[in-house]
Amino acid sequence: MTRPAAPARPAVPAQPGTPARRTAPARRPRSFNTPSAGRTALRYLLLAVVLLLVIGPFLWQLSTSLKGPDEDVYTRSPAFIPEHPTFANYAKVADTIPVWTYAANSLVVAAIAIFGNVVGCTLAGYALAKLRFRGSRLVLGLFLATLVLPGEVTIVSQYVTVRSLGLADSLVGVALPGALAMLNVLLMRTAFAAVPPELDQAALVDGATVWQRLWHVGLPNVRGMLSVIVIFTFIGAWDDFLWPLIVLTDPQKYTLTVGLQYLNGTFSSNPRLIAAGTMIAFLPIVVVFGICQRFFFKGVEEGAVKG
Repeated sequence: MTRPAAPARPAVPAQPGTPARRTAPARRPRSFNTPSAGRTALRYLLLAVVLLLVIGPFLWQLSTSLKGPDEDVYTRSPAFIPEHPTFANYAKVADTIPVWTYAANSLVVAAIAIFGNVVGCTLAGYALAKLRFRGSRLVLGLFLATLVLPGEVTIVSQYVTVRSLGLADSLVGVALPGALAMLNVLLMRTAFAAVPPELDQAALVDGATVWQRLWHVGLPNVRGMLSVIVIFTFIGAWDDFLWPLIVLTDPQKYTLTVGLQYLNGTFSSNPRLIAAGTMIAFLPIVVVFGICQRFFFKGVEEGAVKG
C-alpha cells in the first residue's frame, strides 16, 4: 500500500529588519601558470642581479672614461658618478691613435663579412632546405662537423691560404675567413625549412624558377633571421682581434681593436684613456643593434617557434 506524500511545508516569510544571508563567493583555483607573489619577487630579483652583472661593467667603463685626471679610480670606495665629467679623454685618444682610420678599416672588414654571409649563407641555406640533390645530407653533415673545430685549429691553414692568394696584410684577407660562417648557413637552412612548402608548390605551378622562388617566396619570410646574421656577423668582425693581428703588418691598415692595444701599452697607468677607447669601440655595436633590433627579435622568435 502506497503511503500518502507528506504535505509541502509552507515557506517562512523573512521577518522585516532581518538582513539577508550572503553566500561567500567561490574561490577560484589557482592556475599552475599564475606565479605567487613570492615567486614574482624572486624572479625580478634574479633579473635585477643578471642586469647588474651584464650592464655593470659597461656603466663602470663609461663612468671611468668621463672622469678627470684629479679623480682617483683606485680608491676603496670609488665614486660611480664623476664629480666633474669631461670628454677630454676621448679627445686625447683621438690625438694618440688614428681612431677614425682604424674605425673605417673595421667597417670595411665588417661590410665584406656581412655581404659574404648574407649572400653565401642565403644561397647555401636555401639549397639545403628546398632543393633536392644527391649528397645533400653529406654536405649538411660536413657543415655540422666544421662547427666542432675551434677557430684556433684552422688558423694556420687559413693564414697559409690567405698568403698564397696574395691577400696578406690586406683588409680583404682579414674579412675572407669570416665571410661565410657555417653556423649562419645552418640558421638560414632552418629559416627556409620553416617556410610552408605549399608556397613553393604554388609558385612552381605558376611557372616560377628557382631564383624567383628564392626572391619572391623565400626571402620575404626570412628577413628576421637575416637581421640576426647581420648583427652577429658585425659583432664578430668588429670585435675580432687575433686574426687581424696575425694578418696585418701595416699600422695604417689596423682595425680598431688592434689599434686600441696601443693605449694599453702606452697608457697602461691611465685607465681613463683605456675606458674611453673601449667606449669608442663599443658605440657602433649599439648603433647597429638599435637599427636592427626590431628584425632581430622577430628572427629570434621565428627560430624558436618555427625551427
